[in-house]
Amino acid sequence: MLTTIRKKNPNANTSTFSEANLKCLTEHMQELKIPAGSHLFWEGEPADKLYFVQSGSVRITKSSDEGKELILYMYQPGDLLGQIHLFQTSTHGFSGKVVEDTVLGFISQKDLEALIEQNSELSVEFIKWMSLNHRITETKLRDLIMYGKPGALCSTLIRLSNTFGKPDGDHIEISKKLTHTELSNMIGATRESVNRLLNDLRKQDIIDYSNDFILIKNMERLKEFCKCENCAIEICRI
Repeated sequence: MLTTIRKKNPNANTSTFSEANLKCLTEHMQELKIPAGSHLFWEGEPADKLYFVQSGSVRITKSSDEGKELILYMYQPGDLLGQIHLFQTSTHGFSGKVVEDTVLGFISQKDLEALIEQNSELSVEFIKWMSLNHRITETKLRDLIMYGKPGALCSTLIRLSNTFGKPDGDHIEISKKLTHTELSNMIGATRESVNRLLNDLRKQDIIDYSNDFILIKNMERLKEFCKCENCAIEICRI
């Protein structure tokens, strides 16, 4: 059995759940420990489990035929993940890779469906969670398609600040070190393009670096680049 959480993580994607129902869900999970660099699942495998990140992190990626990798999501402690379609079979449309040593809870689709049938409040909250994930995906696609690579990068920086941001005086430090290659994989650009775009933002005094961490100095200018619609914090996340 998974060690239950005592308090919800405010930055997690589980805002649709009450503490009682999130506890109920995790108490029915089994624990799984996976070392860094391992795959949790591969694209095309049955999507028949729901996972809860207890510690560590999981990166969801999509690969092209040419081997180009696109980072779709980065799940942190307190997040739920899984491409489950209730009461029907489905397969993963992407791969899940464990970035660091990670402890997960998991529940099978069959057990999840039984739990949802027994708990009407949980079923409503789970539907809301699925809807929330669709909205996150929709807004990411909007930013990638409509505002070009500069807008997509600015949107990604805003999402990173909402997920990993820490106040640093009047600025916000993204407290997760990311390479230019990782950033390029988040927006489907080349590393050279991202390097150039970041340098442009730095010259405009919109961002800077502090001990290899990205420092956002002018959030409003970032929002202008991607025509930010000021989505709720639970939607505007990486």
